[in-house]
Amino acid sequence: MTTPHTFRRRHKIHFSECDPAGIVFYPQYFVLFNDLIESWIDSLLPDGYHGVIGARRLGMPTVHLEADFKAISRFGDRVWLELEVLRVGGKSLTLAWRCSGPDGEVRMAATQTIVMTSLDTHLAIQVPDDLRAAIEHGTARTEDGALTESGHRIGAHSAPGGRPVRETV
Repeated sequence: MTTPHTFRRRHKIHFSECDPAGIVFYPQYFVLFNDLIESWIDSLLPDGYHGVIGARRLGMPTVHLEADFKAISRFGDRVWLELEVLRVGGKSLTLAWRCSGPDGEVRMAATQTIVMTSLDTHLAIQVPDDLRAAIEHGTARTEDGALTESGHRIGAHSAPGGRPVRETV
């Protein structure tokens, strides 16, 4: 199933994310987007990412990843990190990632497939019903756990094509 779900937040490129040339060392993008996924799950479920991994003992390993590096990001740059749900399958999610400058220029883009697994058996399992429903309905939670109106944070806006975009700053 394809969903119009997008989650984004601003990020300032830190010194620790850069190589000696002062640009993002490419593996750091994967750390940044893992953090973005964690924040996204935190916004979707009451117990957040910690509840999925810790309490439920569910894993979300990457089984496929394709990345394109289109332009550099420098120490101190303010960028947008964005993920969009491309597909929710029975046991997997396919996400598109983008890192864009303030001008909208895409600096890095990737497509990732995550499979839900049991941390006890390490076998693939169904995407949990509550996670699936939250993704499909765009339900988000504020920092205090309250549901946001229509699943959007205050200040949310539409992306090109009228897709809802959920932002965190």
